[in-house]
Amino acid sequence: MFGRLKKNSEFQDVYKSGKSKANRYFVMYVMERESGPNRYGFSVSKKIGNSVVRHRTVRLLRESIRKNDEFLRSGKDIVVIARVPVKGKSLKEVDCAILHLCKLHGVLK
Repeated sequence: MFGRLKKNSEFQDVYKSGKSKANRYFVMYVMERESGPNRYGFSVSKKIGNSVVRHRTVRLLRESIRKNDEFLRSGKDIVVIARVPVKGKSLKEVDCAILHLCKLHGVLK
């Protein structure tokens, strides 16, 4: 199981102290913690689309993380920011993009 980043201050800590990598669909910030399960935060701005499109994007991100969390090293805070080209993409494309960023960050087991 994984946790969630909820407070603005938690997001800001990850932005300031974490490393960022990006691909066409997402920007991912990763920050090390002492221990515990990974915590995730998602940011989808109004540039992506209306609320229906934004919530669909968040649901796809959550599902991708749910499926792949067991393959990631624990003890990390991860923030994923959606970019405009993700609009209308399938779960498979989102999944590939998330795994690509995890590989770039070196958080895959």
